[in-house]
Amino acid sequence: MSALPEPGPALAERPAAVVEVLPHGRLRRVLECTVAASALLVLAPVLVLVALLVLTTSRGPVLFRQERVGHGGRRFVVLKFRTMRRDAARTAEALFAVANDGSGPLDKLRRDPRVTPVGSWLRRSSLDELPQLWNVLNGTMALVGPRPTTPREVARFARREHRRCAVRPGVTGLAQVSGRSDLAWDDAVDLDLHYIDHRSLALDLRILLRTLPAVLRARGAY
Repeated sequence: MSALPEPGPALAERPAAVVEVLPHGRLRRVLECTVAASALLVLAPVLVLVALLVLTTSRGPVLFRQERVGHGGRRFVVLKFRTMRRDAARTAEALFAVANDGSGPLDKLRRDPRVTPVGSWLRRSSLDELPQLWNVLNGTMALVGPRPTTPREVARFARREHRRCAVRPGVTGLAQVSGRSDLAWDDAVDLDLHYIDHRSLALDLRILLRTLPAVLRARGAY
């Protein structure tokens, strides 16, 4: 994968409701880069296999790139293995105008007709999220933190919800190991803010250790 360009001035706009921006921490950065780089090397055969499955079972690119809102309200491009049809973005607005299973400001469908059969399996197993290890390496995400949301979703945030942007968004997080999409939005926000208020390397480690069992249970994965 090639490095993504740094966000320009137009992508660096910060929502007025963001109350604080907490420093990421040099030690945390070194540790997570070590873990992310090691994971990419160890999981390279899995990444290649998943890429081939996506490429050979549906038309479109292997990777899905989408703008999300991250640390301090800066926008960035998140990477995932593509789980939907190629025309998914074009039909999103009309689809969510009819139905939306997402809690609060989130746009989600439990049975999204745009998701491919392979994509459905990737979502249940969370393998579609593996390319975000590259987001960790390029500094736009952390291993642990609130999950990043889209600008459309952030535009619907209440004031306190913007505080989720005080830290870098994570590949996993306290809400993800506590129920993911099955959680009510307010409960997920409470967990994210609890994480921000009590953030530590020890808490990060506990969340990382809970991530694999949560992935295997596939609770709230859709």
